[in-house]
Amino acid sequence: MSLLCSTFCSIAQSSNEEQILLQLSKDKWQWMADKDVDKLEKLFDDKSKFVHMSGTWKKDEELEIIRTGSIWYKKATVHDSAIEISGETAIIWNRITLESVVRGSDAKVEFTVTEVYQKKGSDWKMLALTFSSVRDTHQIKK
Repeated sequence: MSLLCSTFCSIAQSSNEEQILLQLSKDKWQWMADKDVDKLEKLFDDKSKFVHMSGTWKKDEELEIIRTGSIWYKKATVHDSAIEISGETAIIWNRITLESVVRGSDAKVEFTVTEVYQKKGSDWKMLALTFSSVRDTHQIKK
């Protein structure tokens, strides 16, 4: 009986953590659209890295790009998500359509975005965000 409760409680806790992380990921897209660098600064780990189609940069550079509007993440429509949690590390894959303004030009691109998070204390911090250009028919394996 104890083993059954332990297994069930572990699954329930994992499911709850998954929902928290998926919501955090959705919130992040909104904060990026709103250029809310204060909230993003708290979410991004100090050693975080960001891989885009045009380059790779660190936390301070990403925040400056968002702050200045060099890239304005106007709207990310999330079509599908998958999540895996292993210990204190979580990986989220989102298939999105990203509407943005990049150096003054409108863009609408299909991506699968990989986000890596690590739990530090009671908070989840983003360690990495990578954009992979994909076809709109791309599906995430769950």
